[in-house]
Amino acid sequence: MSSRTASRALRSSLKQISRPASQQQRTFLSAALNAGRQTAARQTAPKATVAAQQIRGVKTVDFAGHKEEVFERADWPRDRLLEYFKNDTLALIGYGSQGHGQGLNLRDNGLNVIVGVRKGGASWKEAEQDGWVEGKNLFDIDTAISKGTIIMNLLSDAAQSETWPHIKPMLTKGKTLYFSHGFSPVFKDQTKVEVPSDVDVILVAPKGSGRTVRTLFREGRGINSSVAVYQDVTGKAEEKAVALGVAVGSGYLYKTTFEKEVYSDLYGERGCLMGGIHGMFLAQYEVLRERGHSPSEAFNETVEEATQSLYPLIGANGMDYMYAACSTTARRGAIDWSKRFKDALKPVFDDLYTSVKTGEETRRTLEYASQKDYRAKFEAEMEEIRSLEIWRAGKAVRSLRPENN
Repeated sequence: MSSRTASRALRSSLKQISRPASQQQRTFLSAALNAGRQTAARQTAPKATVAAQQIRGVKTVDFAGHKEEVFERADWPRDRLLEYFKNDTLALIGYGSQGHGQGLNLRDNGLNVIVGVRKGGASWKEAEQDGWVEGKNLFDIDTAISKGTIIMNLLSDAAQSETWPHIKPMLTKGKTLYFSHGFSPVFKDQTKVEVPSDVDVILVAPKGSGRTVRTLFREGRGINSSVAVYQDVTGKAEEKAVALGVAVGSGYLYKTTFEKEVYSDLYGERGCLMGGIHGMFLAQYEVLRERGHSPSEAFNETVEEATQSLYPLIGANGMDYMYAACSTTARRGAIDWSKRFKDALKPVFDDLYTSVKTGEETRRTLEYASQKDYRAKFEAEMEEIRSLEIWRAGKAVRSLRPENN
């Protein structure tokens, strides 16, 4: 389905991505308005316009006829962040993917952030490699919580449940409890994470891995994040959450609830973000191989063209743009077959959402993580995936890319 039109469009998109960070720092709103103008200029099918009303710190944006509130990084410049958090110590508990990304961004923004992890463990050593200094901004968990005014619990979901009986008594009145996932408090019947009644409880959930949070921050771009309040004791919980969202590297933040964040997150990563897309890749690849196509052809037509050509176009300009950039033959077939795929897959996605909302996915996760040999079992699953022909073929295909030669 390759086309010169798609290639030209991709090159144009990549040029935009490769511009200096200073040129990329458009606000979310201006990007949305510009995208609307570009769409009109291409004379594609008419869309609802993006309209917004702005007051300091919040905007009401019309998303396809549905009005939502969003917060922008531009409303929280660095000087304002420093003033807002001048009396706070941000105690970041855990130094995994999100802890690493958010912690380094907070530090680079000049805020008073400390890291709390188990002394001598793998995370402690990683933190030291990133420049955190024992006794200055690197402490054991208990010490970090005692010093912190804002406790950022970025331990894994399973670890939050395991450590909660020890951590909860240290969350004294006046502190703020911060999460980046609604998992623990929402599924408290299973996790046993019942938050204290006298502290603000907030959430900032970046929509990407901690590595992406860090990379986009360093590029001057910023990731989008959801923001929510679980408990507002001071009357300032939402403002505090938004400020922290910008401080950890968000470009813009949209309002949600703890429940909706965890439902959509668990649902998405099992669906289109990871599980569903991997299953679809495998199904298409296997049919091509069974019908006599070579591994290289099957991989190129299944994964390489998707990730290197078409998906970037969708991300930059939308599905309609990607369709318009391809041949009439490709466009006609894709539109026709998309309806069949939707009809076939929607019942599966509906079952998945039910499994998330009822807590079945939480039960499976906690049960799995509680097994002493779960890391070994996970590695065995990863080895099984690495051994699949599709990904062994992919390794060879990637080695042929010009940038890898």
